[in-house]
Amino acid sequence: MTHQTINEGDYVLLSLSQRKTYLVKVEAARTFHTHRGFVKFDDLIGKVYGSTVSSSLGIEFTALKPQLSDYIMKSTRKTQITYPKDVALMVMFSGIGPGSRVVEAGTGTGALTTALAHYVRPSGKIHSYEIREEFLKTAEKNLTRAHLIEFVELKNRDVIMGIDEKEVNSVILDLVTPWLVIPHAYAALKPSGTVVSFSPTIDQVVKTVEALKQNGFVCIETVECLMRGMQVERGKTRPQTLMTGHTGYITHACKSVKPPHKAVNSAA
Repeated sequence: MTHQTINEGDYVLLSLSQRKTYLVKVEAARTFHTHRGFVKFDDLIGKVYGSTVSSSLGIEFTALKPQLSDYIMKSTRKTQITYPKDVALMVMFSGIGPGSRVVEAGTGTGALTTALAHYVRPSGKIHSYEIREEFLKTAEKNLTRAHLIEFVELKNRDVIMGIDEKEVNSVILDLVTPWLVIPHAYAALKPSGTVVSFSPTIDQVVKTVEALKQNGFVCIETVECLMRGMQVERGKTRPQTLMTGHTGYITHACKSVKPPHKAVNSAA
């Protein structure tokens, strides 16, 4: 088995501790400065991921291969991002996988888009709608850094005005008024396709669920995901004092296709 080596232009997660990690791009003849000294990128080039490197102060850093969650949590942000705990459930509820075609709105700065693109590659596509052009520019940079831009079509369009795509596998919404998009989502989806909506407030959820019921969706469910880490040490293991609590509610449903209404023969 060959081990992947670090090359110039690669991204590396420099890990000092669980709470101190840095996502950096390796560039020859340059250095990365931290409060524990600077790291020479030349010392990383040619090493395998997982190797250690010492800073100018003799402090060891581990050079790890970035995971999907690293690209999400360490993305350039101009908006609130979707947390991995919610992203995981949204992907699961959507049912998407390699080859899926997905409509997403809004893009924001591309955190959720990054995850969706990761799961539909190599033959799928994300069609992502966003009304603010400056957000799209940031999203493009984040997707490029994660090597996923080729699987995404960024669209500077208001999804409330309609969805261009048809026969898609899933419509995933993260915007202020998702209920206004539900009729368009129904028209865009394949039979039994899914819609997944993330909303921070329960008032948004109520309106969205009402719209889903009125527009031919079934198996409607809303959940909330809370995540609490554990402090693990022999004889002292307990839940961490701080936790990621409420971030939002996830509502998901499937498109139902009813048979055409049969005309009644009045002569019968």
